[in-house]
Amino acid sequence: MKIPFWEKAFKNDKTFLFGSSPNKTVTEFENLFDKNGVILDIGCGDGKNAVYLARQGFENIDAFDPSEDAIEKLKRISNKEKLKINAQVKSLQEFNFEKQYDLVLSFGVYHFVPEQEWKSFILKAQQNTKRGGVHIIQMFNDSLPPTPDIAPYAVGMAKDGELKDLYKDWEILQFLSYEFEEEHPGVPLHKHASNKLVARKI
Repeated sequence: MKIPFWEKAFKNDKTFLFGSSPNKTVTEFENLFDKNGVILDIGCGDGKNAVYLARQGFENIDAFDPSEDAIEKLKRISNKEKLKINAQVKSLQEFNFEKQYDLVLSFGVYHFVPEQEWKSFILKAQQNTKRGGVHIIQMFNDSLPPTPDIAPYAVGMAKDGELKDLYKDWEILQFLSYEFEEEHPGVPLHKHASNKLVARKI
């Protein structure tokens, strides 16, 4: 089985393939987050968002990713800095909700599982979010074909705007449909079509 290109970076504590700074949407909406709130970081990778929030004083952070190397790296970073992050090796299919959350984050995750699975997971996440809680999601859509670097894994690409439809009963704080270019070590410049959503449960 082909190993995703990002796994190599997860083995190196000095390499952050997707950057070490938090996603800009996290910092943009940080004023909405309660320091005592319970946070879930889905598909956290090596933890740039979870680590940032823990450094800001958030202490109730759960994070999971199917990559053992990513979670081990996150644990090394959080242990070194004495950050409170409950990091687990789990896939989207394996994770079970055992509590209610105030903030649920998901960046670049859902398009890597079949459509029915990520839709089912979002429904469960919504049901396990407290009133006033916030979801922040970024995922690729099929307005552009998946690029060669992710094509073998992008099995659940959404239609443009489909994500927003799942939150019709929530307050939409931000919804963006956009294209962007990026490149990674060993992966030439390429373009993705993406949707980003920030929604609050009412």
